[in-house]
Amino acid sequence: MMQRQHSNTFPWLARLVVTAVALVPVSVLGQALLSDLHPTARGGYTVEIFTVAGEPVTNVPSGAAVIELDAPARLDAELSEDLPAEADAAKAVMLERMQSPEWEDITKRYAEQHIGVTRAWMLGVESVPAVVVDSQYVVYGEPDVNAALIEILRAREEVAR
Repeated sequence: MMQRQHSNTFPWLARLVVTAVALVPVSVLGQALLSDLHPTARGGYTVEIFTVAGEPVTNVPSGAAVIELDAPARLDAELSEDLPAEADAAKAVMLERMQSPEWEDITKRYAEQHIGVTRAWMLGVESVPAVVVDSQYVVYGEPDVNAALIEILRAREEVAR
């Protein structure tokens, strides 16, 4: 399989995965959330697309998982917005936010986002965008998901011959 290289690499990914595992153990979340990351596309294969906000993808088939690896950092920035500079005051504001009705949704978003980052680490994703099929075929650097899928399907046919 031909792998297209892209300039965005993830040396920080392992550090982020450690954080994800510390915050959201997979055993606690159960297999249900993990199965959400393995949707079955129309062709009977699983498609996962790994990207970041600045690397949009197009022509994403329904049922494919699109995982933005920088989503946890964006959520951190959102939660840190308007926090006072003084530590005790910032702590008080965060404790207040944690008592809000939205906090459960926020923690669920963290869990889902960190599972996506962990999945990228498990697959060995090296750059974005990355289109992964059946956890074993990958095309890097192709933002058109349909084009990447065609490339993967052609390569699979060649291997089968």
